[in-house]
Amino acid sequence: MPKGGSPLHPRPLVGLFSLLRVGALGIGLTSCLVNILALTGSFFMLQVYDRVIPSRSLPTLIGLVAIVIVLFAFQWFLDLTRSLLLGQVGRCVDERLAGRAFLSVALSASRKPSAGDGLQSIRDIDAVRGFLSGPGPAALFDLPWMPFYLVLCFLFHSWIGITAATGALLLTGVALLAELKSREPTRETVATLAERMAFAEAARRNSEAVVAMGFAATLSARWADLNRRHLDSHLRTSTLINSLSTLSRSARMLLQSAVLAVGAVLVIRQEATGGIMIASSILVSRALAPIELAIANWRGFAAARQAWLRLDREVRQADDAAHDVALPAPRQSLTITNLHLGAPGSKVPIIRGLSFDVQAGEAVGIVGPSASGKSSLARGIVGLWPAFAGDIRLDKASLSQWSSAALGRHVGYLPQDVALFDGTIAENIARFDPDAASDTIIAAAKAAAVYDMIVSFPDGFDTRIGERGRALSAGQRQRIGLARALYADPFLVVLDEPNSNLDAEGELALLRAIESVRLRQGVVLVIAHRSSALSGVDKVLVLDDGRAKAFGPKDAVVKTTPKPAVTGSFVRLLRAGGELSL
Repeated sequence: MPKGGSPLHPRPLVGLFSLLRVGALGIGLTSCLVNILALTGSFFMLQVYDRVIPSRSLPTLIGLVAIVIVLFAFQWFLDLTRSLLLGQVGRCVDERLAGRAFLSVALSASRKPSAGDGLQSIRDIDAVRGFLSGPGPAALFDLPWMPFYLVLCFLFHSWIGITAATGALLLTGVALLAELKSREPTRETVATLAERMAFAEAARRNSEAVVAMGFAATLSARWADLNRRHLDSHLRTSTLINSLSTLSRSARMLLQSAVLAVGAVLVIRQEATGGIMIASSILVSRALAPIELAIANWRGFAAARQAWLRLDREVRQADDAAHDVALPAPRQSLTITNLHLGAPGSKVPIIRGLSFDVQAGEAVGIVGPSASGKSSLARGIVGLWPAFAGDIRLDKASLSQWSSAALGRHVGYLPQDVALFDGTIAENIARFDPDAASDTIIAAAKAAAVYDMIVSFPDGFDTRIGERGRALSAGQRQRIGLARALYADPFLVVLDEPNSNLDAEGELALLRAIESVRLRQGVVLVIAHRSSALSGVDKVLVLDDGRAKAFGPKDAVVKTTPKPAVTGSFVRLLRAGGELSL
């Protein structure tokens, strides 16, 4: 079980189903008692009309009232117990799947394309838990008791049973209509909601650019269009369900009147008593109430079912179970063989047939024109993007032989867009490891040469940096991101444009950090457009259109790379880098 989270069962839905079966058994038993006690009202009226009124016996009435009070108290207690059990089942589902759902969110941007804001799995968890904790499941547990009530109606009189059965068939048809008609509108409502929320989140995230360049009004118009589409879809779904719910309620009330009318005819013909007439009306109402309640909650049921299917798919895709054999920490090499790599969801490779290897203690600079595949290669090497073909290996073991958590302990990654989290500087450097040792955090800060900067803040390592590190400058964020990449001395360190926001002092600190990784026999890959970052590397890989144009020692690559080609500017970059020193 990961610290601070829910258990990540190796087959979460299988384990969850076993728990749900236990909960369903308890809820089913409680529903059985609730439905038996629901006969109290009918039989009370039967006794009042057929025994108390003819005999004019007040003691009998008082005794019946006392019994009814006790039975209704038990029914209330059992109904409350069932509601509490359903709430616990909803919580159980949330706790068992929340960790996997969050993994799906965390992996969504790198492993699969998303049309929404990437948070659909979290909303699906809320939808399933909300439905399970509401009145809808209780109606589903009560539905199997409808034949029992109908049999009692037939026992009262065949015509009363026929009338009740006819009404039950009518309401069942309405429920099936709700099922058939609500699927597509519910799916469309969920999709438009996700699109609307994604747009709102993008506007909030880029609010500075929106305000500074004055296109908030334009975005507002687009938001209004997205919002209108969502409201239209939501209104169509609501209108459909509300229409069917109103129809079912009216049909049930009409059926009660029909049963009373049939009962009155039977009383007139002396085939039934007045007590049977009244009791039958109450019994039919109870028999059909679950169908009416189910129709009223059908939108929630349809949404929860679709959410569950999405969760099932997402949980399986995000499954990252630990391997039976834990591999030792890599210490020797990074080897890439005939690698073909592209963005998740795309069939077009960005990296084509790339092969090279890096030994422990070496640093490789990766250069090339824009869109040559440098950042894509970095994402593949750290395990973010799966390879179309070929291998990426650490000490001869492919990346697939590690779980993402195990691999992450041996990898330090500094992306172009340094994303920090709302928390303290120490938490961000330690990758939010609750058991991180202070010495390890301080060592990472000193390796990135940000220790002095951090302790100069009033709260030092306990300084809260806000969402996306907004309390820091771009250069400070980049240097703390570098410290995070160096945390716990990972074997493989991949730095994508690590000096894009650094001043001279920061660039010197970066070069020292690269040198420190090499001295402890790690592997460093540096993607750079500025020559200063290449001073600390001893090998260079030149990429162009996803292919390797040159790879080898830096001086040899400078001599052999043709100048007239598109790579000419990068030859100048390499030469400039070669002139810089620590």
